[in-house]
Amino acid sequence: MPKTVKPGPSVRTIPEGDDRPRLTCLDCGYIAYENPKIIVGAVCVWQQKFLMCQRAIEPRKGFWTFPAGYLEINETMADGAAREAKEEATAQVNIAGLLGIYEIPRISQIYFIYKADMEEPSYAAGPESSEVRLLDWSDIPWDKLAFPSVAWGLNRFREGGEPALYEDPGN
Repeated sequence: MPKTVKPGPSVRTIPEGDDRPRLTCLDCGYIAYENPKIIVGAVCVWQQKFLMCQRAIEPRKGFWTFPAGYLEINETMADGAAREAKEEATAQVNIAGLLGIYEIPRISQIYFIYKADMEEPSYAAGPESSEVRLLDWSDIPWDKLAFPSVAWGLNRFREGGEPALYEDPGN
């Protein structure tokens, strides 16, 4: 029968040689590093219409976003953005380039937002979406967007140009 290892007591302390508090095991010295979450998403377009998903999950259930979510282990950022389009909107997309990086240090999140061309106008709500639509720019529900990063990504797409970096000022 395999032996069960019981973790020792952990405390938040500044480990030797470090400069910030970390959760550290007092018995073995293991340090639990907490790193930012990486979110990947894509502004997906079919003939100048934008693929938008109404969120079926919290946070911001009922609000609108382009397909986006957490990057998975062993996945490139572009592959993750394409996967999110498939998961949230059942859409097949070709990633066409990076629109920009959106940083939110106060909640330890970093967004990599891509532009993507839909392979065909085929889409449907995935498990995390209650509704999915292809919308003209003027029909995007700007007052019901789930997150500031959604407005930023859509506007960045419209501006075109080189990829941009934006740090959310927070509130």
